[in-house]
Amino acid sequence: MQKLYEEMKMRIEATIKLKRIPDHIRKQHKGFREWDFVLSKHDHQTILQILIDGRDSNAVDIEGNPLPTLVYLAREKRPQHHHHFKAGSMNALLELHGLDAIGGPCYNGSGCFHRREALCGKKYEKNYKVDWKKVSDTKADESASYLEETCKVLASCTFEHNTTWGKEMGLIYGFLVEDIITGLNIQCKGWKSMYLSPERDGFLGVAPITLLQTLVQHKRWMDGHLQVFLSRYCPLLYGYKKIPLKLRLAYCPYNLWAANCLATLYIVVMPCLCLLKGISLFPKISSPWVFPFAYVAFVHRAYSLNEFLWCGGTFRGWCNDQRMWLFNRTSAYFFALFETILKLLGYSRLNFVVTVKVADKEALKRYDGELIEFGATSPMFDILATLAMLNLFGIFGALKKVILDVDEDLQVLEKFGLQILLCFVLVTINLPSTLFQE
Repeated sequence: MQKLYEEMKMRIEATIKLKRIPDHIRKQHKGFREWDFVLSKHDHQTILQILIDGRDSNAVDIEGNPLPTLVYLAREKRPQHHHHFKAGSMNALLELHGLDAIGGPCYNGSGCFHRREALCGKKYEKNYKVDWKKVSDTKADESASYLEETCKVLASCTFEHNTTWGKEMGLIYGFLVEDIITGLNIQCKGWKSMYLSPERDGFLGVAPITLLQTLVQHKRWMDGHLQVFLSRYCPLLYGYKKIPLKLRLAYCPYNLWAANCLATLYIVVMPCLCLLKGISLFPKISSPWVFPFAYVAFVHRAYSLNEFLWCGGTFRGWCNDQRMWLFNRTSAYFFALFETILKLLGYSRLNFVVTVKVADKEALKRYDGELIEFGATSPMFDILATLAMLNLFGIFGALKKVILDVDEDLQVLEKFGLQILLCFVLVTINLPSTLFQE
């Protein structure tokens, strides 16, 4: 399989360099006949082909069950036209389904299903009802080749010009988190969502497997969430009289995730700095006022662990999740907040960073071994290393006081016990991953 993939990759790269499809390859597949010349993956015409026609009685699997219609679509891309990344590709599929005269499947994305009417801008009405028998019986007399030619215009660069696509219909453009803003827009039109988590996973996705990729993805998400909150689509204002107040408030924790970095950075930085200066931030261990602090810390972590185990995780997985929670809040969230402020001031612009979808062999081995990779360089790593060293210096400062002041060592531990414990936990979180392996 790997050898075949490498051969295919070499043929594709050779074709791009040649700027045209060789004649002997053009005859092998119908789709190649549409390529008069090859520019790049960012500059090409629409390629559309119906691979499986669900109306064909011969379209069955090995057990004789009918197969659904399967269409390959590569929408047109031109440098002078913005393709809107994932949202644009999803809208191209929606536009195509809307005119196929067959009915087609419901819209599906990353672990979710939508009714087509909801995504196409229709407002929910109380008398709304789907006649599934009528939908299933819908037929079209056009041939597959005719549908291919007539539907190509729907995937062109100019089809959405002067339309409501990307504004009121389909996925909303202009945001890094098109799914969040689209879901809010759908709910404001009266549609309701339901949570369903079957035992068998309905979708298979690819997630980042390196630390840098994870931080970059979270930075993009947090940047997009804060962008939504500061736009005209702010749930508190846009959802007024459209959705309940509690639902509008439920959006806010997600939209303000990036701002949480300020509180987290304060908790991570100030205790160790005050420890070096001999300033106590918490009550003495012998003081009864220490119990509220201990109660909050214990209950919060216990609740988090219980929730993680209830969702099917393990204790080791929870430990690693706490590490990533800290890494994201002190680096990715901070950079997202900083970049959003620059965009508001006009010093930066919207930048969509696509996460890697193909895993490197060595990176996959490290991921399976639960090892965090620091091979790449990034300013976000500088923050993580600096915070870890600050807390380590705080511990050394406390040990120095205990060793030098032998007569007051117990008083030092009593006065700075909670701060020392917090610094120790933060340093432990940054230790190599092997500490958390079985």
